[in-house]
Amino acid sequence: MSKTVLITGGAGFIAHHVIERILNTTDWNIVSLDRLDYSGNLNRLDNMMSGFPAETRKRVKIVYHDLKAEINPQTRSIIGKVDIIMHLAAGSHVDRSIEFPMEFVMDNVVATCNILNYARTIDNLERLVYFSTDEVFGPAPNGVYYKEYDRYNSTNPYSAAKAGGEELAVAFENTYKLPIYITHTMNVFGERQHPEKYIPMCIRKVQNGETITVHSDSSRTIPGSRHYIHAADVADAMMFLLELKDFVMPPEFGGAKCPKFNIVGKEEINNLQLALIIANSQGKPLNYEMVDFHSSRPGHDLRYSLSGDFMKSLGWEPKIALTERISQVVTWTLANPDWLSINV
Repeated sequence: MSKTVLITGGAGFIAHHVIERILNTTDWNIVSLDRLDYSGNLNRLDNMMSGFPAETRKRVKIVYHDLKAEINPQTRSIIGKVDIIMHLAAGSHVDRSIEFPMEFVMDNVVATCNILNYARTIDNLERLVYFSTDEVFGPAPNGVYYKEYDRYNSTNPYSAAKAGGEELAVAFENTYKLPIYITHTMNVFGERQHPEKYIPMCIRKVQNGETITVHSDSSRTIPGSRHYIHAADVADAMMFLLELKDFVMPPEFGGAKCPKFNIVGKEEINNLQLALIIANSQGKPLNYEMVDFHSSRPGHDLRYSLSGDFMKSLGWEPKIALTERISQVVTWTLANPDWLSINV
């Protein structure tokens, strides 16, 4: 019998790539639980699914619900039987979290508790995946690559709220024996990303001959860096984890019972190098300005970094080089310019 996976925030950027992967590689049915606000956009699902046959599209059911409220009996009935939960819904806009911190506590902590409480009532739940972030570890000095169980050091309300939701997931694993996996990933990019994000913003500004702001250290000489990863690679990693058989926690994790996995891009790249790749992909010059990072964006960090060694030891790492992925996204985005609109 086909499985049913409940994906929270399915109309969001990363989640809709996960849905695409599931439709392409399984016969599973999908319930997308969304409130359709700033991050959720049904146009993403519609655009992505337009290439699938009608019978495949019928496997996706969209249910409206705001997880700041508990899942009530009527919504539960509409969702139906669930085998797997992938909790990707979250408030993720760092600037907004600095201005409205309680909004992010509600979206990332309270909402997570509500989906965890719902999960407790599901008979024979196979897996719940909580999608966390590299930002819970805070800034990474040069040469440091945080492992799955390193200490946290949140530097803004967004990352603190994600860490809070993550600790609730750990607690529900320990207290109620829920079958939970936690993932940390870094800066994700890909098709249909919101145009405010760095890569689509760079594509647009290079196309229009505008100046790109590159955040750097106080000397304005060292750009910020990240391990960028394509959303399709994140989806591939998520499916890899769901298919893990007989997984046993390694002893070096200190007796922790809730497994955590870093999903990391192959290459670290600074934001100036990234902008240059984007410009070269379009055959256009790059106009840029280096600015003092912390003066212009307090609460943000110059460098994040995770170790991908654990996932690599299990047999997973991205299969396609970052430069090729960026070229793919630039080509797709220029062919679909509506996704560069600030109104998307």
